[in-house]
Amino acid sequence: MLVSSSNTPTLILPSVRSLVNDRALRHAIIDSPLGALRLVASPRGISGIFMDNHSHPPAPEVLGELLDSPSDDPLIAQCASELAEYFASERQTFTVATDALGTEFQQRVWAQLATIPYGQSATYGELALALGDEKLTRAVGTANGRNPISIVVPGHRVIGADGSLTGYAGGLKNKEFLLRLEGILPAPEATLF
Repeated sequence: MLVSSSNTPTLILPSVRSLVNDRALRHAIIDSPLGALRLVASPRGISGIFMDNHSHPPAPEVLGELLDSPSDDPLIAQCASELAEYFASERQTFTVATDALGTEFQQRVWAQLATIPYGQSATYGELALALGDEKLTRAVGTANGRNPISIVVPGHRVIGADGSLTGYAGGLKNKEFLLRLEGILPAPEATLF
């Protein structure tokens, strides 16, 4: 579970078994500049934010009840509100509780992602070093690709060592949009033709 206190988010790691037993999920769909976003919540926090073209979406049957409106659930309503503020460039950090289900290693990677500040980027190698072993670069990339909580846990802020935009579960076009929104990439130059 990602919890934010002041400016430094931290990850609380409940046991995977307790998460599976407590996963009465529900979800709602919101509009965004990236298209539809599916917000999934457990009783503990936001469990997923999935884009239409997400490369690793959960099976529909595990998402739980589809709510009529995001306002039908307080966690989903809070997440939707914070995302709206983020897209309007009025929010740089998220305070909504999170509850991502993953392996211990994935949880460690996602905790590292949460430390990358708004408007900054990190490489896969830098994240691997922060985890104690630069040989973990590929494993970090794989775990980042499995991050179920897009945007709030900012996997989009991870770039290649050469500055290239490497894979993103929500698609490179969406990654580029988010990086431009945060000022990590410059705005595209206008052309006359």
